[in-house]
Formats: sequence, structure tokens, C-alpha cells
Amino acid sequence: MCRTLSTFPTSCLERAKEFKTRLGIFLHKSDLGSDNGNIYKFEWSNKPCKQSRNLSEDVLGWRESFDQLLSSKNGVAAFHAFLKTEFSEENLEFWLACEEFKKIRSATKLATRAHRIFEEFIRSEAPKEVNIDHETRELTRTNLQAATAKCFDVAQGKTRTLMEKDSYPRFLKSSAYQDLASQASATNASPSDCSLAEPLHT
Repeated sequence: MCRTLSTFPTSCLERAKEFKTRLGIFLHKSDLGSDNGNIYKFEWSNKPCKQSRNLSEDVLGWRESFDQLLSSKNGVAAFHAFLKTEFSEENLEFWLACEEFKKIRSATKLATRAHRIFEEFIRSEAPKEVNIDHETRELTRTNLQAATAKCFDVAQGKTRTLMEKDSYPRFLKSSAYQDLASQASATNASPSDCSLAEPLHT
């Protein structure tokens, strides 16, 4: 009996190249803005064998929990790309903006950024208005009168819950992620020494 990976390339370099291409296609619509520092762009090193295996483990980890997805830069970029296909990326972009907002130490910059985030995501008919209730919107408006790093916590928490219960399950069921997860599983199952796979005869 001869066992080969007929569906996927036989060399690690080819597998890494194909995996990179698949993920790159998946993420090509993810263009998170400069306000987030572009820190959630797809990352790839010049070590294709090791990196493809690490990346495949990362991809498979996204289905373990929403927290694990959000803790992965590539996971966030992939999720953002998916949300763009549903025209609902504003919730994730707001969540990311809040995460960056909490890192600000200057009181002046904090107040300026707080008003910018409110105008972009929170106010009624904002360019990227998130789906929150009137009470939360008004609470956030009140918090801006004395902006602190926690002034968006309630609104951020509600958008996160919405994404976890609604968008995240659809992301995991999407054909794009399913295809990527299959490729990741095949990459993990490949020989660890990255040499050409030899057929096994029995």
C-alpha cells in the first residue's frame, strides 16, 4: 500500500507557499486602519517550513475560543476580512480602537481620541455606528465629559458579546475558514523535518 498526500504539495516549501497563498487570499480584504497601527496585518517570515507549522497551529486555535482568535494578530485580520464580506466590520474595528485607546497615557490625547471614537462609532448615524442600545450610547456620551481609559468599557463589552455570539460562529462555519483549517491540518500532519515526503509501502 502506498500512502501519499495526494491533495497537497509534497515538499514543505511548496506546502508553506500554498498555505501562505491561501491565507493571503483570505486576508486580502483586511485593511485595518492606521489608528490601530496596522498591527493586525498578516505576518509571515522567511522560514517557510517552521513558520507554516506555527501558523497552521495558530489557525486551528482560532476555533478553540473567541479569546484565542482575538489574541492572534492573524486571527483578528482573518476575522476582519470575514466581517467585511458581511458588511459588519465596524464592531471589530470599534473593539480594536478601544484596545488601543486604553494604552494612551496622556490625558489630553485620551480626551481627543475618546471624542474621535465616539464620533466614528457611537453617535447616532455615525460613519461606522455599532449596534448598541440607547442606554449604553447615552452612558458613553456621559463618560466623555471626564474621559478615562474605561469610558468605553460597557459599549466595548456589548459589541464583543455580540461578535462572540453572532459573527464568530458564522466565521468558523464559513467556507473560507473551513478550507483554511483543512489546509492547516494537512500542514500539521506533514513530516516535521520538512524533507520531501517518501511514500510508505506496506
